[in-house]
Amino acid sequence: MTGPRPPRSGLAAVRLWFAPERLREEGHTPDYRFSLANERTFLAWLRTAMALVGGGFAVDQFLTDTTRPLRLALSLVLLAGGALCALRAINHWIRCERAMRRGEDLPSSRFPVALALAVGVVALGMVLVVAFGWGV
Repeated sequence: MTGPRPPRSGLAAVRLWFAPERLREEGHTPDYRFSLANERTFLAWLRTAMALVGGGFAVDQFLTDTTRPLRLALSLVLLAGGALCALRAINHWIRCERAMRRGEDLPSSRFPVALALAVGVVALGMVLVVAFGWGV
């Protein structure tokens, strides 16, 4: 094992997405249960991303009584949220795995709050559209 490494630049961190075996060069191998829990969290983020993408397509296909610009806006927010969620899942998985290998605190993130607020705003918008016929 070598000494602590400086934080990786943005591009170097993204390279780890495609070569996660390079993580083994850092620190100590954590208890496999923690790595598996990290992987389950990653998969939960991916399920959330897929649900957002599906929701975006559903809004576009099923809220046909609304104006196209409103329907498109709601759909795009959900689709973009799904894409961001999938990318964030990869980044969070790598950051957590590195922190565990180095014996550091797990990284914190504001993304779950931002995602929850965005989904809540879109859901409220859809409730208003459906309940009151706004955007017709």
